[in-house]
Amino acid sequence: MKWSARVVVRYAVLQLPAVVLLVLILTLVRRWADIPAWFVWGLVGLWVVKDVIMFPFVWRAYDTDRTRTANSMVGSRGIAKDRLAPSGYIRVCSELWRAEVMGGDPPIERGQRVRVRGICGLKLLVQPDDAGTD
Repeated sequence: MKWSARVVVRYAVLQLPAVVLLVLILTLVRRWADIPAWFVWGLVGLWVVKDVIMFPFVWRAYDTDRTRTANSMVGSRGIAKDRLAPSGYIRVCSELWRAEVMGGDPPIERGQRVRVRGICGLKLLVQPDDAGTD
């Protein structure tokens, strides 16, 4: 887990409106119903604890500083799980992806190493990986 102070602050600031709204609603309800103050503040405390517990699971959504490009898979290496003639499945970074051999290249056999050269939607465009070339 590598989150920065900026991500933590961004998460906290974006959770603040919900906490303020909860306090306002509970304050209004307390005026009409006889609810003890400790109960109201206990609910607010539980709400904050919920946000703290959820942070490790959702922090990546608040990390907008990461460089994420549509072509981040380009250049990655993988292994053909099927014979690609011209399409099939490959494994890249322990994930299974639909792939297609780039135009004009010969079919790629199962178990052969491939390199991602492009992306078309959710399909990776691949070529055989020659260990000596990048």
